[in-house]
Amino acid sequence: MDELIWDAARASCVWLDAANGTGQAELTCRMLKLTEEAGEVATAWIGLLGQNPRKGVTHTRDDVAAELADVVFTALVAIESLGLDARSVVSACAAKVRSRVA
Repeated sequence: MDELIWDAARASCVWLDAANGTGQAELTCRMLKLTEEAGEVATAWIGLLGQNPRKGVTHTRDDVAAELADVVFTALVAIESLGLDARSVVSACAAKVRSRVA
């Protein structure tokens, strides 16, 4: 991933730490933020499918992709908030997945 991504995740963590602190309640909120973002993916997908007849089609694949990217970025910030290096954690995960699909 581009260096901008890792830098932005670290900077977001520092910014949140300064604004909200670093206690367990704050860390819990950062973890729960993942669920909120995943819900936005679901909303966008439902909107893409036009599942709500009253609203019709309200989202595009690009909207869904943008919401998925929010989930990814929120997860990176959460990893950094645990005091870990997101790049290392994601690289280890990618290597594990790659070994399964090789």
